[in-house]
Amino acid sequence: MIDTADTADTADTVDTATWGARNAHDPTVVRGDDGLWYMFSTDAASGLDRVPAGVHVRTSPDLVTWTYRGTALKGVPAPAGSWSGAVGLWAPEVVRWPTADADAEGDVPRETRWHMYYSASTFGSRTSAIGLATAAEPAGPWRDEGIVIATDHARDTINAIDAAVGYDRDGTPWMLYGSFFGGIHAVELALETGRRRRDEPGTLIARRPAGVDGAIEGAYVVQRDGRHVLFVSYDSLVDTYSVRVGISDSITGPYLDHQGRDLTSPTDEHAVSTGTKVLGGLRFPGGAGLIAPGHNSIFHDGTDTFMVHHVRFADAPTEHEAQIRRVHWTATGWPVVSPHPYAGDDTERLAAAEPVAGDWDAVRFAPETAGVVDAERVRIESDLMSAGEPVTTHLTVIPDASSGSAGSGAAAGLDAVVFGAWDPVAGCPVLAFSAIDADAVVWSGSKTVRS
Repeated sequence: MIDTADTADTADTVDTATWGARNAHDPTVVRGDDGLWYMFSTDAASGLDRVPAGVHVRTSPDLVTWTYRGTALKGVPAPAGSWSGAVGLWAPEVVRWPTADADAEGDVPRETRWHMYYSASTFGSRTSAIGLATAAEPAGPWRDEGIVIATDHARDTINAIDAAVGYDRDGTPWMLYGSFFGGIHAVELALETGRRRRDEPGTLIARRPAGVDGAIEGAYVVQRDGRHVLFVSYDSLVDTYSVRVGISDSITGPYLDHQGRDLTSPTDEHAVSTGTKVLGGLRFPGGAGLIAPGHNSIFHDGTDTFMVHHVRFADAPTEHEAQIRRVHWTATGWPVVSPHPYAGDDTERLAAAEPVAGDWDAVRFAPETAGVVDAERVRIESDLMSAGEPVTTHLTVIPDASSGSAGSGAAAGLDAVVFGAWDPVAGCPVLAFSAIDADAVVWSGSKTVRS
């Protein structure tokens, strides 16, 4: 079962029942066999001197309403804590682990296994450890299995944090890990144990140059149409995080962005522009300014793809929460993200189809823009009618010529997906789009609601 001891100890300082998705950092989401969605996240909370430790756990029946349930483990496991000096755990990755149909003797079916890879470290240090815990179900109980990989600040150039599990075309599991120190690496795992098959750091798949302090972390990889799609976060989790993407034919790379640049070899000149930026800080008219969205993971519900990430608020930047957004795929196979958080299936369809052409509020995620991008009015030209069912299409967007962030004012052709979303300001379903232009810049917008 989920451990509630630490939660009880903090009852005099915070009411965790009010958290919902607030205070979730570096989240990952999985669905249990009980039908509930489980969110696991870093031991973090804004404004507290003491935070429950042992990987925070929340549950939801619908991906919208979240309830804090306690911690998966009773604090920092002794081996990881002794090595790293960590007082809390970071960036848990939880996966339903693939198993053989039978045990080693070939006659007794194995139970379902879940693996949790957690990080133990301290800020600014490479003395870190990625540990493994296992359970029969996401609700636990979780059993610590010790350290999978450890790094030492005085010895190693890479950093053992931010584990994520992906699979190659043969179904072999790989662990992605790493951070500002030394970049992101991929190392093969043994299916039998969940540990490294060989005692090696693995293959470098993404890094950034010293000119930007090597600012990269929070990698995640998924397979789609035989290709591997890598998501990573650039810059500072405090205020300038953004989510970048590269795609490869192999899980070990090379991962190329939309312009064909290799994520392992950006020059100082291209340190900002390498990696296709699919999500950054944004603000729609009348809405809250969202800053530093990042450290995402990807999960699926049937054929639907979702991104879960944390985000901060422009008017209260120390506060953070987890948000979930739909991921759509353009005709050319690139992931794009909804401009609005997911609010439930029944909130994303219009009562009747309407023209896509018209006035929209749109953001343009230019890679050189590190802060909040304010949505600006644009006009879209299209013959498409839609009630919100996702559809790939070509759009022509005409920005305001005086706009500083929506381009030069010239019409731009977009490789786009149009879909339904819930506008939290208007309080109604709207048409939305996300797209990539010829300069590999991502746009995301919401059709203007007339009062």
